[in-house]
Amino acid sequence: MSQYTAAKRRITVDEICAGGFSTPLDAPTVPPFPFEFRNVEVLTLAYRSDPAAMACLLPPPLELTGDVVLIHIYKMNDTDWLGPYSEANVMFGAKFPEAGLAGAYSPYLYLSSEVGVVHGREIHGQPKKLGIPRLEARGDIWAGTLSRNGIDIVTGTLAYKQNRAALSALSAILDFSNNFNLKAIDHIDGTPAIRQLTARRLANIHVHECWQGACTVELRPNVQAPVYRLPVAEMLDGFYWRGDFTLVPGTVLHDYLKP
Repeated sequence: MSQYTAAKRRITVDEICAGGFSTPLDAPTVPPFPFEFRNVEVLTLAYRSDPAAMACLLPPPLELTGDVVLIHIYKMNDTDWLGPYSEANVMFGAKFPEAGLAGAYSPYLYLSSEVGVVHGREIHGQPKKLGIPRLEARGDIWAGTLSRNGIDIVTGTLAYKQNRAALSALSAILDFSNNFNLKAIDHIDGTPAIRQLTARRLANIHVHECWQGACTVELRPNVQAPVYRLPVAEMLDGFYWRGDFTLVPGTVLHDYLKP
């Protein structure tokens, strides 16, 4: 994407209009697909919430499929372009009846990477904002936290490596492999430019280890990070897992601006 700067020539219109284009011209922010995540550590917290509260956050024509919320707290140890960073993805089950697709919708995402925020919002349409997710071993527990504005809005715990499991046990609670997002971007004059439902799956997933057990989940209110709108009704199991995967292009499920 920066060949023209290295060659000291002016960028062409064709290059601007090509897929994968990003600014600044000589140091683009958004990575091109695909890019890899290696040795990712994840704490996934599962709990039951209020279906009425969940439905309030779900854009039509998606439909709610249950009452389970997942909070993934990722420690991205080695990522192309982005380097090490951390991320938290809050999601719950949804389906897209028009195409017979099921997956999980993400109303909230927070991460520590500027590049990750820009890429997630501009390309996938994910509702990413800056935050500070943390995943660490504290004695005999895994502790996962998500903070913004100095407030720990999510605190989760899981016993340290007591019960081996397969990632399929997590998928049995909620199949989150197909991630739905609402992409909303305006023109500079304030008129709608993009209003889409998008979907993406991770590729080349290789799980090195997975552990399962009862978890705890605590939410604290923050008006700029309102995960508390998905209250904890019943705590389920948590999972610590470590693996590699590749981020590839996704699909547009629904375009609100097309007749």
